[in-house]
Amino acid sequence: MPTTHHKESRSQLAINLEERYGAHNYHPLPVVLDRGEGVFLRDVEGKRYYDFLSAYSAVNQGHCHPKIIGALTEQAGKLTLTSRAFYNDVLGAFEEYTAKFFGYDKVLPMNTGAEAVETALKLARKWGYVKKGIPRDQARIIVCAGNFHGRTITIISASTDPDSRGGYGPYTPGIDVIPYDNLPALQRALEHPHVAAFLVEPIQGEAGVMVPHTGYLKEAYEACKARNVLFMADEVQTGIARTGKLLACDHEGVRPDVLILGKALSGGVLPVSAVLADDEVMLTIKPGEHGSTFGGNPLACRVGIAALQVVKDEKLADNAERLGKLFRASMQKLVDEFDFVKLVRGKGLLNAVVIEPRNDGRTAWDLCLLLAENGLLAKPTHGDIIRFAPPLVINEEELMACCAIIHTCVKAFA
Repeated sequence: MPTTHHKESRSQLAINLEERYGAHNYHPLPVVLDRGEGVFLRDVEGKRYYDFLSAYSAVNQGHCHPKIIGALTEQAGKLTLTSRAFYNDVLGAFEEYTAKFFGYDKVLPMNTGAEAVETALKLARKWGYVKKGIPRDQARIIVCAGNFHGRTITIISASTDPDSRGGYGPYTPGIDVIPYDNLPALQRALEHPHVAAFLVEPIQGEAGVMVPHTGYLKEAYEACKARNVLFMADEVQTGIARTGKLLACDHEGVRPDVLILGKALSGGVLPVSAVLADDEVMLTIKPGEHGSTFGGNPLACRVGIAALQVVKDEKLADNAERLGKLFRASMQKLVDEFDFVKLVRGKGLLNAVVIEPRNDGRTAWDLCLLLAENGLLAKPTHGDIIRFAPPLVINEEELMACCAIIHTCVKAFA
């Protein structure tokens, strides 16, 4: 018993330290993790969990993938940062590899997904002025309600989430918000002559894995082309094999004019993001007009190459496509059996289950606590939605074991 008390105090100590010295801008599940490998995480007591959040799809390749960690440690012993004041011997290789991997002329590397989105917004405005001829300071960007592109001032100016937006004005002008998955609304917004770009998530992840109707992305892309407007896809969460294709846009054969990537671009090892575009768009930005001290650093570049190579070599998109169908079929049984399990939706291994609050006040949060007790980590979003997104290296046996845990917990919850 004394040993157990000591171990429990380790978790509580870590939680207390965050509460005392950290900003209160997150509400984590009360689990203190200190180790990860593949699809598994372990807490400071040594308990093992299946990871069904994947750091919001940053660890698609699994925790601490040996090939990615190998690239990290090898480069870390040689050179980590030069800034862009000088050339280094890895950046060009990363840019070539990534550009060819996704089929674009140019790559602009940054660090976080939010930085990549900000970069794309700047690119769109500059392209609008230089190429489309929009009058100075009149460029407009169309976004969708329910979006989550990050939390910088400009990005929250495009948000409809009161938690992200409330109390942080004044907001950046030049942003038009339309309903998601609504082509007529997009066509009306595109009639404005000063629109430079349409920024969209192919699937809205933070909104609760909202999947648009089949054909929406292609129709939206074609509508943008008809109006000489850039189609910009935020694939920070949906990209890099998560939805069963290399990119979620690939499901409809859409090639965005501007592609935004992050998260799994490093396999969750360190912040690596990128914006990809062809020369007509990318070369509108000139030296001194945009940059980042850490963007394109040798360590990140070497890790990025290794992370993408793992996705290719291990056929993670194919695995996500196949196992995603099995997962949704298993969850549909819960929808059919329990009236408070309202629906399941998703693509590949990006899925969500909607849980109606119980009469006694228990919510999806309480179900996630129960899942954690039984060795599976997931997190609710918007109160009643649980996102299930395991690392893409998960195999069928592991997936079915996780489905069994979810079934057991839902029955207990009932």
